[in-house]
Amino acid sequence: MSRKSILITGCSSGIGHDAAVTLSARGWRVFATCRNEADCARLRDEGLESFVLDHTDSAGIATALDEALGRTGGTLDAIFANAGYGIPVLAEDLPTEALREIFETNFFGVHELVRRVIPVMRAQGSGRIITCSSALGFSAIRFRSAYSATKYALEGYTDTLRLELAGDGIEAVLIEPGPITTKFRANSKLHFDRWVDWENSARRADYEARVLPRLNRDIDARDPFELPASAVTGKLVHALEARRPKPRYRVTLPTHLSYWGRKLLPTRVADWLLAKA
Repeated sequence: MSRKSILITGCSSGIGHDAAVTLSARGWRVFATCRNEADCARLRDEGLESFVLDHTDSAGIATALDEALGRTGGTLDAIFANAGYGIPVLAEDLPTEALREIFETNFFGVHELVRRVIPVMRAQGSGRIITCSSALGFSAIRFRSAYSATKYALEGYTDTLRLELAGDGIEAVLIEPGPITTKFRANSKLHFDRWVDWENSARRADYEARVLPRLNRDIDARDPFELPASAVTGKLVHALEARRPKPRYRVTLPTHLSYWGRKLLPTRVADWLLAKA
């Protein structure tokens, strides 16, 4: 029997890398894709099948999917759309072009991959489409308007897929991590430095008090209740291997608290609590 296959995006580090390594050890045939060839080469040295897939490159997404299908003989059991990044910035200081750019990676690239893989999965009569959202996909906090906007969009998109594909044997699943040990903060700093003119912001003091200390702190510093990437992989394994996966998997205590807080508390009360975050 041939191994089940999965294509994962954003595998250079963190959640994607842990997922690729773990699933490979569990017997899955993993196509661990990255945005840069240098990272792909490193993963190949680790024994993984890896090639380039950049969420912002439509033609490259098609090429990467064709590569995976060529290696399996035309089938693909699952995808895990994991690649993404954040920009810690107030909405009023967020350049529109920066917002367009983050949507290309966090949302439109996911759609491009999904719409291309659906015919493959429909033809084989089964498949799992798993998207990596966030606690910020259902509960916003300050300085995260760009990231939250993309993840709120991804939540609605995946929920719609679940309804539309229900009769085709294809499951659409959301994974909603909270604070996870990754290079997310370091990557966010690169985009912050590129786009955010915080020194000329009307809220400069807020950046100095709340954003810069977090971006510039030691790389090994951890957030409260932060979990390793393996916590996400554990949920991913269930989403892939369970006969009937859950529609969504929440990871970390803050994610569960955010969900129930938004569910049970009046909006004004929840806003008051989140304003202190």
